[in-house]
Amino acid sequence: MDYRKIGKESLKTSIFGFGCMRFPLLKQADGSTDYGMIDEPEAIRMIRYAIDNGLNYLDSGYGYHHGNSEKVIGKALQDGYRDKVLLATKLPVWQTKKYEDFDRILDEQLSRLQTDTVDFYLLHALNEQNWHKVKDLGVLDFLEKARQSGKIRHIGFSFHDQLSVFKEIIDSYDWDICQIQLNLLDDHYQAGLEGMFYAAENNISVVVMEPLRGGALASQIPADIQDIWDQAVIKRSPAEWAFRWLSDFPQVSVILSGVSTMEQLQDNIRIFADAKPFSLTKHDKALIEQVQTSYRKKIKVGCTGCNYCMPCPSGVAIPDVFSIYNHAYLFDDMANSKKKYRDLIKQKKDAGRCVSCGRCEPLCPQNIPIIEKLAEAHKVLTASDPVD
Repeated sequence: MDYRKIGKESLKTSIFGFGCMRFPLLKQADGSTDYGMIDEPEAIRMIRYAIDNGLNYLDSGYGYHHGNSEKVIGKALQDGYRDKVLLATKLPVWQTKKYEDFDRILDEQLSRLQTDTVDFYLLHALNEQNWHKVKDLGVLDFLEKARQSGKIRHIGFSFHDQLSVFKEIIDSYDWDICQIQLNLLDDHYQAGLEGMFYAAENNISVVVMEPLRGGALASQIPADIQDIWDQAVIKRSPAEWAFRWLSDFPQVSVILSGVSTMEQLQDNIRIFADAKPFSLTKHDKALIEQVQTSYRKKIKVGCTGCNYCMPCPSGVAIPDVFSIYNHAYLFDDMANSKKKYRDLIKQKKDAGRCVSCGRCEPLCPQNIPIIEKLAEAHKVLTASDPVD
């Protein structure tokens, strides 16, 4: 396992971090699963197997698996395993309304995790709105006091907004780590590569989430993309290429992978065994650039999900519509995209509700003809499939 510096101290973390939000689930009598019902024995076996094989970074959150992720981790880290890992979890800022909520939630998390201290405590999913909310509530004072009391050791945040907001947050406090969404397709999305470099320049360690874009970069590979990967001198799976693209950056301390099976875990351990910075060859990089270019040609709407167009007076979930529309073509996945769009229709958030009021278009930083593209997306995503 490759290890890298993390935080302001001389800590070393495995480049592979166990994302504890996709544990194996128990099957119900009807064959369905419930996100909150973890297969505890298997999840504990996987956590301990990962630690025994060199992984030392576990990442959880207050709401993962409806709160049960932290409980299972607490059980897995008994019998001496707690001393072998760096444990990270997150404060759900959207659930806080007053200063006292910070302490109450942290104490509940420590109880679930069966530990006296969390190594890395992150403000979860910061955007401009909730960052200013919790800052005004005194969250930075709370974090400092929690560190002084020994309940937490290092302070960070995870992020979902535009680059300008990311830089504002970075400049507001002496953070130890930040967690950003980054993958070979989303290199200029939200914080992106520029945010990664900016954090590193400010001596803030970078933890990467969504390295496989929710698994799509590993399991939903269009034929033309696979043809490019097949040209590689060294044959690798699309997942391995995605991981290696990220691990090639020395600015990245941890790459989180939310594995659900022992087979996925073992494959990740194999991949990250020698995933060192600057290990990609010129041929490798050229191949990845071809893949990135091919994916980008498939994008129908250049929406970055900034939400500046929201809220829509008619209730249209504009970024969600465009995300579903793009996914259909990026991953040749029209059937699932139409299914997701039907869910938007049930929620009364679909593009069919657009009345062309025009409020959104002047607000779009990308100058997208939103009204036109909403109509286009609605037509495609509601079209009947041809009968064989």
